[in-house]
Amino acid sequence: MRQVEAVKNEGKLVEAGSRKYEFQKAIGEPISGRGLVFKRAFDLVVGIIGLIISMPLIFIFGLLVKITSKGPALYKQERVGVIGKTFKVIKLRSMYQDAELKTGAIWARKDDNRVTPIGRFMRKTRIDELPQFWNVLKGDMSLVGPRPERPMLTEKFSVNIPEFPQRLRITPGITGYAQVNGGYDITPKQKCKFDNYYIEHYSLWFDVRILVATIKIICTGDGAR
Repeated sequence: MRQVEAVKNEGKLVEAGSRKYEFQKAIGEPISGRGLVFKRAFDLVVGIIGLIISMPLIFIFGLLVKITSKGPALYKQERVGVIGKTFKVIKLRSMYQDAELKTGAIWARKDDNRVTPIGRFMRKTRIDELPQFWNVLKGDMSLVGPRPERPMLTEKFSVNIPEFPQRLRITPGITGYAQVNGGYDITPKQKCKFDNYYIEHYSLWFDVRILVATIKIICTGDGAR
Protein backbone atom coordinates (compact mmCIF):
# COMPACT_ATOMS: atom_id res chain seq x y z
CA MET A 1 0.00 0.00 0.00
CA ARG A 2 1.47 3.36 -1.07
CA GLN A 3 0.45 5.22 2.05
CA VAL A 4 2.33 3.04 4.49
CA GLU A 5 5.82 3.29 3.06
CA ALA A 6 7.49 3.44 6.43
CA VAL A 7 10.16 5.88 5.44
CA LYS A 8 11.61 8.21 8.02
CA ASN A 9 12.00 11.55 6.26
CA GLU A 10 13.19 13.55 9.26
CA GLY A 11 16.68 14.88 8.60
CA LYS A 12 16.87 13.22 5.21
CA LEU A 13 16.59 14.72 1.73
CA VAL A 14 14.40 12.60 -0.54
CA GLU A 15 14.25 12.61 -4.34
CA ALA A 16 11.17 14.23 -5.94
CA GLY A 17 11.38 13.24 -9.57
CA SER A 18 14.82 14.35 -10.75
CA ARG A 19 15.22 17.15 -8.22
CA LYS A 20 15.69 17.47 -4.46
CA TYR A 21 13.70 19.91 -2.32
CA GLU A 22 14.40 21.24 1.16
CA PHE A 23 10.78 20.80 2.30
CA GLN A 24 11.18 17.03 2.13
CA LYS A 25 13.33 17.08 5.27
CA ALA A 26 10.39 18.32 7.35
CA ILE A 27 7.58 15.96 6.29
CA GLY A 28 7.80 13.65 9.28
CA GLU A 29 6.35 10.15 9.65
CA PRO A 30 3.65 9.11 7.15
CA ILE A 31 0.27 8.33 8.71
CA SER A 32 -0.38 4.62 9.17
CA GLY A 33 -3.09 2.40 10.64
CA ARG A 34 -5.92 0.06 9.71
CA GLY A 35 -8.14 3.03 8.88
CA LEU A 36 -6.10 3.60 5.72
CA VAL A 37 -7.11 0.15 4.43
CA PHE A 38 -10.79 1.11 4.62
CA LYS A 39 -9.98 4.53 3.17
CA ARG A 40 -8.28 2.92 0.16
CA ALA A 41 -11.14 0.44 -0.35
CA PHE A 42 -13.61 3.33 -0.24
CA ASP A 43 -11.48 5.26 -2.75
CA LEU A 44 -11.45 2.33 -5.19
CA VAL A 45 -15.21 1.67 -5.05
CA VAL A 46 -16.26 5.32 -5.31
CA GLY A 47 -13.42 6.09 -7.75
CA ILE A 48 -14.56 3.44 -10.24
CA ILE A 49 -18.20 4.57 -10.02
CA GLY A 50 -17.18 8.23 -10.22
CA LEU A 51 -14.99 7.74 -13.30
CA ILE A 52 -17.72 5.82 -15.15
CA ILE A 53 -20.39 8.42 -14.33
CA SER A 54 -18.12 11.36 -15.16
CA MET A 55 -16.87 10.10 -18.55
CA PRO A 56 -19.68 11.81 -20.56
CA LEU A 57 -18.99 15.13 -18.79
CA ILE A 58 -15.25 14.81 -19.36
CA PHE A 59 -15.89 14.16 -23.07
CA ILE A 60 -18.38 17.05 -23.48
CA PHE A 61 -16.33 19.62 -21.61
CA GLY A 62 -13.16 18.38 -23.26
CA LEU A 63 -14.71 19.29 -26.61
CA LEU A 64 -15.82 22.69 -25.28
CA VAL A 65 -12.30 23.42 -24.04
CA LYS A 66 -10.84 22.54 -27.46
CA ILE A 67 -13.42 24.65 -29.30
CA THR A 68 -13.15 27.76 -27.12
CA SER A 69 -9.37 28.06 -26.62
CA LYS A 70 -6.08 26.89 -28.07
CA GLY A 71 -4.34 23.92 -26.53
CA PRO A 72 -5.16 20.41 -25.32
CA ALA A 73 -8.39 19.57 -23.49
CA LEU A 74 -6.56 17.55 -20.84
CA TYR A 75 -3.21 18.31 -19.30
CA LYS A 76 -0.86 16.77 -16.78
CA GLN A 77 1.02 18.74 -14.16
CA GLU A 78 3.62 17.69 -11.61
CA ARG A 79 2.35 17.73 -8.03
CA VAL A 80 3.77 16.62 -4.69
CA GLY A 81 2.18 13.53 -3.16
CA VAL A 82 2.55 11.49 0.01
CA ILE A 83 6.04 11.60 1.64
CA GLY A 84 7.15 14.06 -1.05
CA LYS A 85 6.86 11.71 -4.02
CA THR A 86 5.85 13.61 -7.16
CA PHE A 87 3.22 12.45 -9.64
CA LYS A 88 1.32 13.80 -12.65
CA VAL A 89 -2.16 15.09 -11.82
CA ILE A 90 -4.71 15.00 -14.67
CA LYS A 91 -7.14 17.88 -15.20
CA LEU A 92 -9.38 19.42 -17.82
CA ARG A 93 -7.56 22.59 -18.87
CA SER A 94 -9.22 25.62 -17.27
CA MET A 95 -6.53 28.21 -18.09
CA TYR A 96 -5.34 29.71 -21.33
CA GLN A 97 -2.47 27.77 -22.85
CA ASP A 98 0.97 28.88 -21.58
CA ALA A 99 -0.74 31.13 -19.01
CA GLU A 100 2.28 30.96 -16.70
CA LEU A 101 5.08 31.56 -19.19
CA LYS A 102 5.59 35.09 -17.87
CA THR A 103 4.48 34.69 -14.26
CA GLY A 104 5.75 31.21 -13.45
CA ALA A 105 3.95 29.11 -10.84
CA ILE A 106 1.75 31.32 -8.64
CA TRP A 107 -0.94 30.68 -6.03
CA ALA A 108 -4.41 30.29 -7.61
CA ARG A 109 -6.81 33.14 -6.89
CA LYS A 110 -10.60 33.25 -6.82
CA ASP A 111 -10.78 35.83 -9.66
CA ASP A 112 -7.91 34.63 -11.83
CA ASN A 113 -7.53 36.29 -15.26
CA ARG A 114 -5.56 33.28 -16.47
CA VAL A 115 -8.77 31.23 -16.44
CA THR A 116 -10.89 30.85 -19.59
CA PRO A 117 -14.68 31.51 -19.51
CA ILE A 118 -15.46 27.78 -19.79
CA GLY A 119 -12.69 27.13 -17.28
CA ARG A 120 -14.37 29.47 -14.80
CA PHE A 121 -17.56 27.41 -15.01
CA MET A 122 -15.64 24.15 -14.66
CA ARG A 123 -13.92 25.45 -11.55
CA LYS A 124 -17.21 26.55 -9.99
CA THR A 125 -18.65 23.08 -10.55
CA ARG A 126 -15.36 21.18 -10.02
CA ILE A 127 -15.77 19.55 -13.44
CA ASP A 128 -12.11 20.26 -14.22
CA GLU A 129 -11.15 17.86 -11.41
CA LEU A 130 -13.17 14.87 -12.70
CA PRO A 131 -10.24 13.22 -14.58
CA GLN A 132 -8.51 12.88 -11.20
CA PHE A 133 -10.69 9.84 -10.47
CA TRP A 134 -8.01 8.12 -12.58
CA ASN A 135 -5.31 9.40 -10.20
CA VAL A 136 -7.37 7.96 -7.34
CA LEU A 137 -7.56 4.53 -8.99
CA LYS A 138 -3.79 4.60 -9.62
CA GLY A 139 -3.17 5.32 -5.94
CA ASP A 140 -1.53 8.72 -6.47
CA MET A 141 -4.52 10.45 -4.87
CA SER A 142 -7.42 9.81 -2.52
CA LEU A 143 -10.98 11.13 -2.77
CA VAL A 144 -10.32 13.24 0.33
CA GLY A 145 -7.04 14.68 1.54
CA PRO A 146 -4.88 17.80 1.30
CA ARG A 147 -4.93 19.19 -2.25
CA PRO A 148 -1.54 18.49 -3.89
CA GLU A 149 0.61 21.52 -4.70
CA ARG A 150 3.39 21.92 -7.23
CA PRO A 151 6.94 21.29 -5.95
CA MET A 152 8.13 24.89 -6.31
CA LEU A 153 5.07 26.27 -4.48
CA THR A 154 5.45 23.70 -1.70
CA GLU A 155 9.10 24.74 -1.39
CA LYS A 156 8.14 28.43 -1.31
CA PHE A 157 5.41 28.07 1.32
CA SER A 158 7.56 25.81 3.49
CA VAL A 159 10.09 28.61 4.00
CA ASN A 160 7.60 30.77 5.94
CA ILE A 161 5.27 27.99 7.15
CA PRO A 162 7.45 25.28 8.78
CA GLU A 163 4.50 22.90 9.21
CA PHE A 164 3.46 23.09 5.53
CA PRO A 165 5.44 19.93 4.55
CA GLN A 166 3.53 17.96 7.21
CA ARG A 167 0.56 17.99 4.83
CA LEU A 168 2.47 15.32 2.90
CA ARG A 169 2.06 12.69 5.62
CA ILE A 170 -1.07 11.36 3.89
CA THR A 171 -2.19 10.80 0.29
CA PRO A 172 -3.47 14.04 -1.34
CA GLY A 173 -7.13 14.30 -2.33
CA ILE A 174 -9.47 15.56 -5.03
CA THR A 175 -11.20 17.55 -2.30
CA GLY A 176 -10.26 18.26 1.29
CA TYR A 177 -11.08 19.94 4.58
CA ALA A 178 -9.47 23.19 3.40
CA GLN A 179 -11.58 23.17 0.20
CA VAL A 180 -14.86 23.06 2.14
CA ASN A 181 -13.63 25.79 4.49
CA GLY A 182 -12.59 28.48 2.06
CA GLY A 183 -10.49 27.06 -0.78
CA TYR A 184 -9.25 29.91 -2.99
CA ASP A 185 -10.39 32.43 -0.34
CA ILE A 186 -7.88 31.28 2.27
CA THR A 187 -4.15 31.80 2.65
CA PRO A 188 -1.53 29.04 2.41
CA LYS A 189 -1.10 29.23 6.20
CA GLN A 190 -4.84 28.74 6.78
CA LYS A 191 -4.89 25.92 4.25
CA CYS A 192 -2.01 24.25 6.06
CA LYS A 193 -3.89 24.51 9.37
CA PHE A 194 -7.04 22.88 7.93
CA ASP A 195 -5.06 20.13 6.18
CA ASN A 196 -3.02 19.18 9.22
CA TYR A 197 -6.18 19.17 11.36
CA TYR A 198 -7.68 16.70 8.89
CA ILE A 199 -4.60 14.49 9.03
CA GLU A 200 -4.65 14.38 12.83
CA HIS A 201 -8.39 13.54 12.91
CA TYR A 202 -8.88 11.57 9.69
CA SER A 203 -11.47 8.77 9.56
CA LEU A 204 -13.77 7.30 6.94
CA TRP A 205 -16.68 9.17 8.54
CA PHE A 206 -14.73 12.45 8.33
CA ASP A 207 -14.13 11.72 4.62
CA VAL A 208 -17.86 11.15 4.04
CA ARG A 209 -18.70 14.45 5.77
CA ILE A 210 -16.19 16.32 3.58
CA LEU A 211 -17.56 14.68 0.40
CA VAL A 212 -21.13 15.67 1.36
CA ALA A 213 -19.97 19.24 2.07
CA THR A 214 -18.19 19.29 -1.32
CA ILE A 215 -21.37 18.21 -3.12
CA LYS A 216 -23.31 20.98 -1.35
CA ILE A 217 -20.72 23.56 -2.43
CA ILE A 218 -20.93 22.38 -6.05
CA CYS A 219 -24.75 22.45 -6.04
CA THR A 220 -24.81 26.03 -4.72
CA GLY A 221 -22.41 27.19 -7.43
CA ASP A 222 -19.68 28.04 -4.95
CA GLY A 223 -17.36 25.23 -5.94
CA ALA A 224 -14.35 27.21 -7.18
CA ARG A 225 -12.33 26.37 -4.10
